[in-house]
Amino acid sequence: MDFERITVDPDVMGGVPCVRQSRVPVATVLAMMADGMSATDILTDLPFLDEEDMAEVLHYAADAVRDRAAPRRG
Repeated sequence: MDFERITVDPDVMGGVPCVRQSRVPVATVLAMMADGMSATDILTDLPFLDEEDMAEVLHYAADAVRDRAAPRRG
């Protein structure tokens, strides 16, 4: 899958996936969502992002875990 809004640059944030050449890691946006922040709240806190960025962050995360095996229980 191609992600135009997610960039990886070894010179920016140590090469972690970020949103559009910013210094905002995908993981940070996901953590904000997981902590209960709404998309509106996140876009207010990070006004240079937009709704398309938010959607791409979710698609990127889904793609990252899609092919992983389920953990074994017990």
